[in-house]
Amino acid sequence: MSDDTRSVTEQVVPLVESRDVSVHFSRWVGSRRRTVYALDDFSIAVAPGETVGLVGESGCGKSTAGRALLGAVKPTKGRVLFEGRDVTDLSRRNWRAMRKQVQMIFQDPYSALNPKLKVGESIAEPFLVHTRKRGAELDAAVAELLETVGMTAGAADKYPHAFSGGQRQRIVIARALALHPGFVVADEATAALDVSIQAQIVNLLVELKDTVGLSYLFISHNLAVVRHVSDRVAIMYLGHLMEIGSHRDIYENPTHPYSQALLSAVPVPDPTTRGNHEPLVGDLPSPMDPPQGCRFNTRCPLVEERCRHERPPLQERSRGHYVACWVN
Repeated sequence: MSDDTRSVTEQVVPLVESRDVSVHFSRWVGSRRRTVYALDDFSIAVAPGETVGLVGESGCGKSTAGRALLGAVKPTKGRVLFEGRDVTDLSRRNWRAMRKQVQMIFQDPYSALNPKLKVGESIAEPFLVHTRKRGAELDAAVAELLETVGMTAGAADKYPHAFSGGQRQRIVIARALALHPGFVVADEATAALDVSIQAQIVNLLVELKDTVGLSYLFISHNLAVVRHVSDRVAIMYLGHLMEIGSHRDIYENPTHPYSQALLSAVPVPDPTTRGNHEPLVGDLPSPMDPPQGCRFNTRCPLVEERCRHERPPLQERSRGHYVACWVN
């Protein structure tokens, strides 16, 4: 790890930290071995009680990054630390214990719930696997979780199809909170919901952060939501971090050309105001054949020859604000 990259993770005392994590998926296609470079040299840290927003285009590696931090995907190289302990190569037995401390909220709440199980049975599963709660004690724990996320205890006796999308997402959140985790990856947790329901779920997540004491990696395409919930924001492009800083740094002073392009595309809620959106030229490169040098060089309006051959490191431009760019 370079000194510049390491300093990104040392800004806080991390609860969860990745150090130069790369995730490559390989398979044989006919007589050729093809590799998808989903994540390369990904270094980030999440402090206790902190929310880090992770944004970027579809296919840039955001979900892979979240799964790598949770141990659901084994890094090709690099290390993942939890509370300072290296958990990259934990045994299956030790990962079973670790699961109680890290959880995930998925994008589609209906797919995340077993349609053959009642809601109470789904929420009870973590208790049955990891604790000795049974009978009335288990029922009381399930009822408490449902009430925590704004639902009635009676919901436990119904099946997932009986609820709206927002209610199902509340159920998924309740299940994620069952074992009192310290770290939660919210992977597009509001993307499948109506706008009015999105606001309810976002407000619930913010409230739970304060009342339960959670840390989040909040993955989303919705830059307005990310600004609302995040303490820091990381911009990712094709498996690499382009920029990371406080939400004020990113939204008020975006420095990387890719960050500027993303933020200029956010709709302005005023029909009399024209945005300054200039669409990116060119197609998103394939993660099976990523560009050399800066991954963004094929679409960057400020590209220089150096950008095509040398990958820029994350360097501090102001306190806590890091940018990977040779030009800006």
